[in-house]
Order: sequence, then C-alpha cells, then structure tokens
Amino acid sequence: MLYSLAFKFILSKLDPERAHHLGMFAIRLASSLRLTKLLPKIKTRSVKVFGLEFISPFGLAAGFDKNAIAIRALGELGFSHVEIGTVTALAQDGNDAPRLFRLKADRALINRMGFNNDGAEVIAKRLEKLRSSKQALPIIGVNIGKSRVVDVFDAVGDYETSARLLAPWADYLAVNVSSPNTPGLRSLQSITTLKPILKAVIEQSLGKPVLVKIAPDLADQDVVDVAKLAVELGLAGVIATNTTISREGLKTPKLQVESMGVGGLSGAPLNDRSLEVLRLIRKTAGSELAVISVGGIETKEQVAIRIKAGATLVQGYTGFIYFGPLWARKLNRI
Repeated sequence: MLYSLAFKFILSKLDPERAHHLGMFAIRLASSLRLTKLLPKIKTRSVKVFGLEFISPFGLAAGFDKNAIAIRALGELGFSHVEIGTVTALAQDGNDAPRLFRLKADRALINRMGFNNDGAEVIAKRLEKLRSSKQALPIIGVNIGKSRVVDVFDAVGDYETSARLLAPWADYLAVNVSSPNTPGLRSLQSITTLKPILKAVIEQSLGKPVLVKIAPDLADQDVVDVAKLAVELGLAGVIATNTTISREGLKTPKLQVESMGVGGLSGAPLNDRSLEVLRLIRKTAGSELAVISVGGIETKEQVAIRIKAGATLVQGYTGFIYFGPLWARKLNRI
C-alpha cells in the first residue's frame, strides 16, 4: 500500500530513468544500512537447475541491474537469482535520452536503452570484488550482448571476449541476441549466425551453464529451430522471452504510444505470447532443456502457471517497477 501511494504520487511523476536511478539508490542504501535484514524470513521452495541450487524459482531478469551494483541488495529483497546486464565487451553509453517510458494503463514499459553499461572488463572486476567479499549472494546470471560499434559480422569475437572476461565470476551466462535496441542484433537469432556465437561462448564458459535469450516476435518455426539448436549444442537452456516490438492490444492511446517511438515493450501485455513460447520450447525440447520463462509476470498465480507449463525458473522485471520492493517475496513465498 505504501509503495502504491509513493508510485502514484511521487515516482510516476518523475522521468522513468531518473526514478530508476533513485530506486536503485534506495535499494542499495537500505542494504548498506542492513534494513533489508530486518525483513522477516519467508518459506520458499528451492529448485535445483543445471547444477545450481536456487532458493526459489523466481528471479530478476536482465535490465534492472545493468552494472552489477546491487546484486546483494536485490537478493535480500527476495529474488533467488539476479541476471545482470546486458553487458557488452566494450563500455557504451546507450541511446540518447529519453529512452524509457511508462504505459501505466498497461502496466508496461517501453525502453530503447541500447545496452548502456560499463563494459565487460570493469564489470568483471566488480564481480570479482563482490565474490571475494564472501557475502551471501543470490545466484548471479550474466547476460551478454553485442557491442554497438562492432559489426554483426564480427559478433562472434565480441561475444567471445565478454564470455572470457565474465565467466569466472558468473553462475551462468545468458547470450542476448534478442534486444530490439541494438541495430542488427536480432538478425543473430537465425540459426546460421547464432550457432557460431553460442559455440564460442560455450568454449569460454569454463563449464558454466550457457543459455540463449530469444525474442517473443520470432515465428513459431524459428522458436522450434532455436530450441533444437540449443539441444544440439548442449546448452543449459533458453530464456523466453525478451521485450517485443509489437504494440498490439494496448490500452494506452495509440497516439501516446507512437509518441514514445521505437523500443522494446515489456510488462503485462507480454504474458500470453511468453506463455505460448514457453509451451512451444517445452514441446520441442522435452525435458532436455531448462527454460527460464519471463514476460508479463505479475502474480504468484502466474508463476505457478508458468511452472506447470514447463518453466524451470521464472523471471520478472517490469512488475518490480509497478509493485515495489516486496514483490519478489510475495511471489516466492509458499
């Protein structure tokens, strides 16, 4: 209730990216003051996936903590795993602002952030320092993407560099070829271009689990083909799905949506397609792949539906913005 009022009367009035930075500061401050330690313990259901023990099935999707600066704090708020990034081999500022927009009527966001991050080398050192602190941490996934200045034809080496630098400090690696905000990136989802990227990342992974993150906008046959490739290469799993370029079925007025411009849509409108893709992957791959289902998750009941449909783990992000800091604890409590 308190967060709902704060969001309605304060946070929603701020520029979305500024509100994000303010929220990140508050989360880190609460953790440094040990306020998050005052939260009562909750009972959760642990899950063992690709050799890792997750204290619960629900975690935070990539995009919230791009630079690995709040991992401990986010774990203390109830996320079983935190997927940082997207991280690129080269540091980059991302696209020009404004680049993040709220669609409050749809409980959704549009972003065209453009993989703004400190770069693989800096973030690897940050993760190394965090690991050496011996703090209690959630499972850490590292989501890697293509540097903007690198041509798609040179993407293999770019992903390879990120994997080499980050694998020592990651619990798992996620290969992002599905963001709509880096020119040409989604073309890497085709099997002929995706295969060498995945093979290169696997070679640099130090045996850590490697997953691939795909878009909800792929045709069903392309989803099937990626699932088959994942099995062929021995990937740990697929993350389904990223944001969508679709603007269908939104409650927000069309002219308002158009004024926001291009970018990936996340939040409640993705629920149906994300669930469809999950079922398609599970039907194609059987039990051979782990599937992390993400897109449109808001409630504990939706998490249960995803798991029943074959999800091994579930992630959210946009719901964290709309439902507040205790959201993950509510979804993970049994």
